[in-house]
Amino acid sequence: MDLDPSFKDKKKTIDQSSLLCCKLFISESRNHAALDAIERAGRLDPETVIVNKFPDRAYNRVRYTLVSYVMHDITGSAIYSPLQQTILAMAEAAFGTIDLETHSGAHPRLGVVDDILLHPLARASMDEAAWLARAVAADIGNRFQVPVYLYAAAHPTGKALDTIRRELGFYRPNFMGNQWAGWTTPEILSEKPDEGPTMVSQARGITMIGARPWVALYNIPIMSTDVSAARRIARMVSARGGGLPTVQTLGLVHGEDSTEIACMLLEPNQIGADRVQNQVEMLAAEEGLDVEKGYFTDSSPEMIVDKYMNLISAERD
Repeated sequence: MDLDPSFKDKKKTIDQSSLLCCKLFISESRNHAALDAIERAGRLDPETVIVNKFPDRAYNRVRYTLVSYVMHDITGSAIYSPLQQTILAMAEAAFGTIDLETHSGAHPRLGVVDDILLHPLARASMDEAAWLARAVAADIGNRFQVPVYLYAAAHPTGKALDTIRRELGFYRPNFMGNQWAGWTTPEILSEKPDEGPTMVSQARGITMIGARPWVALYNIPIMSTDVSAARRIARMVSARGGGLPTVQTLGLVHGEDSTEIACMLLEPNQIGADRVQNQVEMLAAEEGLDVEKGYFTDSSPEMIVDKYMNLISAERD
């Protein structure tokens, strides 16, 4: 989006109380040259801040947490956010340095740029997050010729992320029962994407893009290499398996001597980490397994806003 000089000048004095947060998940954590290129792209615009980075070598996956503001026209409609071009720059760097056909890891994935999730922060609205998600989806689909599926508030009917992933085979390991390697999904998609082609580049894969209220990501280590037991526990904890409402889980191999229950807490203020931890410990005890204290992979929304404001103020001083 090209802006005239007067519009750009106005950006400098905007009240930064309407913020959007992007969780950008990329299928790579071992190739440092690729990560350096992605992070350089993420720093091109000082109005966007990378507030957190969470790489996981066993999963071969990294998540960047980005924050910037959103601007509105005189009617109050969202018209611009620096996040849009920053996300696209990071995606371009990822597509240019990562080949999904040579990728392997213990975490499922469907694409190089696997998932882009937008959250409203501070005084921003869900409509604004959904607007940006759809704008980024159109750009990625058209510019990079990558199929994009929208989910949650970005999707016309609010279709859930796990539903789309299940349709596309996201949850089925394709290598030795516990790893995801290369590309095995058909090159022609049976489910028409919301943006981009129906033909998949095996090197780039598919991208999921959504908008929804804050999701907490919480992982619980199981001191066992028995991935079948971890999957049984994960299933019984999840809402889908009749466990805790608004909790989604995966039982995954995590390193040479442990497994992990990777949890998405869709409403963390209602079903929080303590309750999930207790449930996992109880079920693991029935399997005769030890459990370590879980950990969040990101900061709270309040901490992210504070960090963004501090970093943006330091940048301008």
